[in-house]
Amino acid sequence: MNALSLPQFRVFTGEQIDAAIGAGRRAVLDTVEAAYRAHHDGQTVNPESQFLRFPDGQRNRIISLPAHIRDANGEGATGIKWISSFPENIERGMPRASAVLILNDVETGYPMACMEASIISAARTSASAISALRCLAADARAATTTPLRPLRVAFVGAGVIARHVAECLPLAMLPIDEVTVHDLNPDYAMSLARRIGMRLGYEVRTEASLERTIRASDVVVFATTASSPYLDNPDWFSHCPIVLHLSLRDLAPAIVLESYNVVDDIDHCLRAMTSLHLTEVETGHRRFVTTSLPHLLCGGEPPARDRPIVFSPFGLGILDIAVGRWIYEQLAAQQAPVPRFFYDMQRA
Repeated sequence: MNALSLPQFRVFTGEQIDAAIGAGRRAVLDTVEAAYRAHHDGQTVNPESQFLRFPDGQRNRIISLPAHIRDANGEGATGIKWISSFPENIERGMPRASAVLILNDVETGYPMACMEASIISAARTSASAISALRCLAADARAATTTPLRPLRVAFVGAGVIARHVAECLPLAMLPIDEVTVHDLNPDYAMSLARRIGMRLGYEVRTEASLERTIRASDVVVFATTASSPYLDNPDWFSHCPIVLHLSLRDLAPAIVLESYNVVDDIDHCLRAMTSLHLTEVETGHRRFVTTSLPHLLCGGEPPARDRPIVFSPFGLGILDIAVGRWIYEQLAAQQAPVPRFFYDMQRA
């Protein structure tokens, strides 16, 4: 094997990832939507995520998400994300989640890159949310030739995911009148509200009452660290909002059953004690799931607007791999490989 054919391994820092994503949010959204379409067309391999849990820390977990995807041009991407969620990090003044992503060469299987991936994870989650919002609001845009009434958007939870979703709101191309932020910690709510006001120019306020936050909003984004449902009153959602249920475990089955439910993948979402999983356990069926985002992106009809619409994305590994591959294509030429990372390369 000559030196030119040796596998190369590159490492990309969070600073590099953040700069690439910040400059290319539209491209990230396009990448995520293309990955969903590939999934709908059967061009992905996305095994169940595996959860590592700890007997002395029940809320803590580390999750592995391996995946392979082949895009419309026949190009493949393969890898795995390893992401931890330690909610007590918030009390330490640190983000709850940390992650790395490994990309593998599709021909040799050799690892080709390691990336800081908490930013990738937040970016693909926010792109998923914006894609769903665009699809679910599409019927309202198509049904009228007059300008839409500006939307009132609420964030429940004011952490990293909420921040990324807020910064992507302009990509939804919807009129937004006011943004409300609710968090159990008023300082976190105020910090996100200030950031939204300064960076995006929306009218923004904080709200201490969760009920008032939900009832006064057309779009509700749940981005909390909840490990079990704490909302069980369907009447709070009687005005039929679009609910981007990114944290997956906020809503009791009573609310799920009164809503149209949109998932990213039904088999992935109905596990790990998510709100939808608990609803399946309670009812013994899955008929409450209405459609999926990949189906909508491939021309499926969105649900009617006579009930709340809840989008619950479990988070597919193919999205991380697709975004990671996009980042690699942006940065690899500028990043020297790690010298002699693969050392003993003699077969015999």
